[in-house]
Amino acid sequence: MARSSDAPTRHSAHPGNWTQYINIALLWLIARLPWRWAVALGTGLGRTLYHVARDRRYVVRRNLELCFPDLTVEQRERWVKENFGYTGRGLAELALGWFGGPAVDRIPCEFEGLEHLQSALQAGQPVILLSGHFCCIELTARLFGQDHQMAAIYKPIKKKPVFDQVMRSARERNVGGAVARTDIRGMLRHMKSGTPIWYAGDQHMKKAEHVFAPFFGVPTATTTSLPRLARLGKARVLPIFYRVAPGGAGYQITIGAPLEDYPCDDVLEDVRRMNEVLESAVRDAPTQYFWVHRRFKSHPEGTRAAYPALRSAHIGRLPWRKNKKKALKKHQKEADRERGTDDDT
Repeated sequence: MARSSDAPTRHSAHPGNWTQYINIALLWLIARLPWRWAVALGTGLGRTLYHVARDRRYVVRRNLELCFPDLTVEQRERWVKENFGYTGRGLAELALGWFGGPAVDRIPCEFEGLEHLQSALQAGQPVILLSGHFCCIELTARLFGQDHQMAAIYKPIKKKPVFDQVMRSARERNVGGAVARTDIRGMLRHMKSGTPIWYAGDQHMKKAEHVFAPFFGVPTATTTSLPRLARLGKARVLPIFYRVAPGGAGYQITIGAPLEDYPCDDVLEDVRRMNEVLESAVRDAPTQYFWVHRRFKSHPEGTRAAYPALRSAHIGRLPWRKNKKKALKKHQKEADRERGTDDDT
């Protein structure tokens, strides 16, 4: 079972949770729109955020600069704008995936490589579906779950218990199961019963065991959970990725062949291969990846920070939080030191 620390610590009716109820209500309202209207609204919202979300714009720009250094400044900025559009669209897709009516299930979706999954399941092999955080993740999960069951590994949001409960319920309803990332027994139980596990190890996790492995040539703190889980469950690892179809008229879900000789005896090699698979999928749809995330927040000792010009270490915190000025001053000092402009001796 998940650790008790993952459970909400305050009552759902607590005034501190009211903002979550408002946000959930707004998502529910978006889901009442026809799906094309909803994604158009989301795309417009994302394009607006490009102009006002300065810190996130910097993160996206910096991520693309690190991962696609051959782009011209004009090309990179065009990708930044497109990515904000897909990020806003992803918010609408989340609303449709969680709260949309039966019409959502009729959204066009093309599948490729289903035979790989069917073959592994028919052979009685436990399966881990290796994926990543692309913007359309929540809607494509619902479309996939219409005919195929899986259990999605997720990170409980302890500070937002109402949102956490809604998220978990929606994922359980859409794909058949949701298991906290700390619930190893639950993951093994799902795999043993023949239910594939959906896994994505492409986000920064401070407390997770990790090694530095290349991602687009950048040494990246990457969790070692996938090879350990595959070894414990004696599971086959199949890549699964999803994206908006060309022209935006639907979605595409692609399942790859099982990774051969995975895991091996070298954890670093296993993690490198995982990043290589994800990198290949990102290159197929580079502007649809979740670039607003600070993927390179941690860096090897002795190397430069990936985001030296970021104004605040805590993106999205409200300006009236007590520690805002302190965090901003500390981060600015670290950035000055990285640039060699710190006046302190």
